[in-house]
Amino acid sequence: MFHVFLDHRNIPMDDTGTSMNTVQGLSPDYEVTWAYHERPSNIFISAGTSSLQERERCEDGEEDNWTVWGKIANDWDAYKKKSNYIKDMVRKGIPHHFRGIIWQLLCDAHNSPEKDQFAEYIKATSACEKVIRRDIARTYPEHDLFKEKDGVGQESLFNVMKAYSLHDREVGYCQGSGFIVGLLLMLMPEEEAFAVFVKLMKDYRMRDMFKPSMAELGLCMYQLENLVQELMPDLHNHFNSQSFHTSMYASSWFLTLFTTALALPTACRIIDVFLSEGMDIIFKVALALLQMGKEDLLCLDMEGMLKYFQKELPVRADSDPEAVMNIAYNVKFNAKRMQKLKKEYTVMKTKEQEDMVELRRLRQENRLLKQRVELLEAESSELAQRLVRGQVSRAEEEETTFVVQRSCKR
Repeated sequence: MFHVFLDHRNIPMDDTGTSMNTVQGLSPDYEVTWAYHERPSNIFISAGTSSLQERERCEDGEEDNWTVWGKIANDWDAYKKKSNYIKDMVRKGIPHHFRGIIWQLLCDAHNSPEKDQFAEYIKATSACEKVIRRDIARTYPEHDLFKEKDGVGQESLFNVMKAYSLHDREVGYCQGSGFIVGLLLMLMPEEEAFAVFVKLMKDYRMRDMFKPSMAELGLCMYQLENLVQELMPDLHNHFNSQSFHTSMYASSWFLTLFTTALALPTACRIIDVFLSEGMDIIFKVALALLQMGKEDLLCLDMEGMLKYFQKELPVRADSDPEAVMNIAYNVKFNAKRMQKLKKEYTVMKTKEQEDMVELRRLRQENRLLKQRVELLEAESSELAQRLVRGQVSRAEEEETTFVVQRSCKR
């Protein structure tokens, strides 16, 4: 029998608030045991054998997916050394009920010290609390976990976002990050979600994406634009002809890891691979989506393309996530080329910053010159007035002298 030991805070409740002994979507042939531990957030998995598992073994002798992932979770220290095997398994998709565990393992958050810091953070006060509260209602507003105002889900989301704003004061809170945290909370308790989010920000380029300058997002847009130019030049030319910039359709893909663009099952498949392979998969899925919609996009103007990216393309992708992922896996781009584009972008931004410094210097110099001109004009005006007054005064004196002389002659 396959035993799954899960955190008791994730146990579904019936209408009376009593813990239920089944998990939605979990086959009744698997035995589920709720384990209450000293630290209730710990999750344990153990795998045994069962007649069902024996029957579900593939004809070629491969074990069923649940058994394999159970073994991986139980013996992660051994399996993580088999990087190519883990990569292949993740690409096939992680069973949904394992994601809360496997995602922590993939990003090395399962033993993270941030879990212990979380309790202190939620007791503290953050300067970002007001804006976090404002945005919570906009995060998955139709999802059962978050749609109740001030409900358990919204409070959990608030706690994690507040904790991160205290943990990383430079980034604080950035709009959009709540969708990633919200998805994590659908799969794991608050402190685990916080620990995974910290790892995503720190080790997966997401922190630089959310910094006030958002320089990393600019780099990703530059890299993606160049990849489109190289791999789909006709589409690139069409975008340019319509003044359709990369950020108009792709910025949310990178900022929210597709959680706001695609259905959550599809987004989860992408994040599975993201945690295993990093940012490359976001570029590959972006290029796969463009490839899927290319023929339609070439026939549309700017307004039509915006609507297509918002409605039609997501429907196509969500109808066959496996096709999207397979196209993405077959997208090839050179890592050295990406590094070269990064250098180009860095040089370009450095030049822009230098130009901005020079522009500010010239503007300051122009302001000083303008002030000097105004001062000189004021001085000139005063001199002119004094000259005119002097001339008038002399004319008056001459007139008086002439009148006096004329009177004397008489």
